[in-house]
Amino acid sequence: MSTPQHRGRRARFARETALAAFIISAALAAVPAAAEKDPVFTSRGNLAIRGYDPVAYFTEGKAVKGDKDFTLGWQGADWRFASAGNRDRFSEDPEKYAPQYGGYCAWAVSRNYTAPTDPDAFTLVDGKLYLNYNKRVMNQWLEDRDRNIEQADENWPAVLEE
Repeated sequence: MSTPQHRGRRARFARETALAAFIISAALAAVPAAAEKDPVFTSRGNLAIRGYDPVAYFTEGKAVKGDKDFTLGWQGADWRFASAGNRDRFSEDPEKYAPQYGGYCAWAVSRNYTAPTDPDAFTLVDGKLYLNYNKRVMNQWLEDRDRNIEQADENWPAVLEE
């Protein structure tokens, strides 16, 4: 037979258990899965493109080191620029200048994984910037560039969750 005292303890236990379960599930929901990767590849100091200027690829046709005095935060990364003008251009239309696939290696993304990139291993295709792990990988990527872009587009951004 259940006494009022036992019923009270069971009710309090049930409330405390439910509260604990709620707190744990809320905490787990707030923390991203350990396997998720950042949407932008960054190097030391949270730098996108290892501190190189994304706009310079389009205006100068080469990798140009950015200056810490011209830094802008976007998509959780710090982007550096060679000039205030380049920083302002990027700020007005970051999607136009940011590398595809968050700056991860285009070859790797086409193969459904991510890899870091070398700022000097780049290609401009149809007004878009693609980076690769190194120049050797870039040359492999270029052998079937259009198909690799198509495949990487299919894999992005789901590859970040793997």
